[in-house]
Amino acid sequence: MSARLLAGLAVLLVLLLAAPALLGGYGLSVLILVLYFAFVGQAWNIMMGFAGQLSLGHALYAGLGGYVAAGLYFHYGIGPWAGVLVAIAAAVAAGSIVGYLGFRFSLAGVYFALLTIAFAEFTRIGFDNWSWSGGSGGLFLKVERGVTDLANLRGGPVLFYYVILALAAGTFGLCHLLLQSRLGRYWLAIREDAEAAQAVGVPVLRCKMMAVMISAALTAIAGVWNAFYYNNLFPETAFSIGRSIEMTLSPIIGGLGTLGGPLIGAVVLTSLGELFTSVGDMLGIPGIKQIFYGLALLAIIMYRPAGLWPWIAKRLGLERRL
Repeated sequence: MSARLLAGLAVLLVLLLAAPALLGGYGLSVLILVLYFAFVGQAWNIMMGFAGQLSLGHALYAGLGGYVAAGLYFHYGIGPWAGVLVAIAAAVAAGSIVGYLGFRFSLAGVYFALLTIAFAEFTRIGFDNWSWSGGSGGLFLKVERGVTDLANLRGGPVLFYYVILALAAGTFGLCHLLLQSRLGRYWLAIREDAEAAQAVGVPVLRCKMMAVMISAALTAIAGVWNAFYYNNLFPETAFSIGRSIEMTLSPIIGGLGTLGGPLIGAVVLTSLGELFTSVGDMLGIPGIKQIFYGLALLAIIMYRPAGLWPWIAKRLGLERRL
């Protein structure tokens, strides 16, 4: 990265570190959502943006991660930092099954996407009838007010803000390293033309499986954070297609296959989504945020099919660096 770009990222990081002291409670909650969607968007971007594998069932990994870590904490008192390792293992195992079945039988595009949706739905039905996870009634974690306990992820919004900031920044750095690696170059080759990549010796199946597993692991971590932040889990929402679609919007709006895209997309969607929600409440129009999401996708497809970040980066002279 250039010195100019590094300086810009450093300034952004300093501002984000100081944000809790500068923003009120509502502003901080919005920024938390921005960072969360930037994080899960970057995780999904590894599969679709880097490796070209369309997943519309990514809620499977977030839901598994959240339920495993929250269930271990609820039933056995195992802290989330230990539980997240089990959550990652469960998500990677699920991703390996989905990926192997899809890639082994040459499913691609919409057919692979349907497979991911099917697995998310099967899992939702299973958790809906599993007493250990609370069934359809949900799993609830004890809310402890006035406590700041990083070891057990118990605390107020500021604690969760810094955790999600660390996760988003760490994933940004990880994705940068991945793109510079041989694996990242293999992913880009597979995304452009899998058959041509196979012909020149790229291990396509192994690279695709790596993309699924890395993406699933990161999404599981997001699920753990989400479970302890909101203190409740319901199968109907944790594994829903709506949750999966939410994960795809930030990178699509911001720019698939770019590092800055998920962050830019998360800023635009979350801030304007909150604005439209407030307007909808004032006017008594339910679901206006979902209408906005649909219009935003339509506008991007029509006028900026590559996403917002490539357009912004070009004007900043960063199109080849980020």
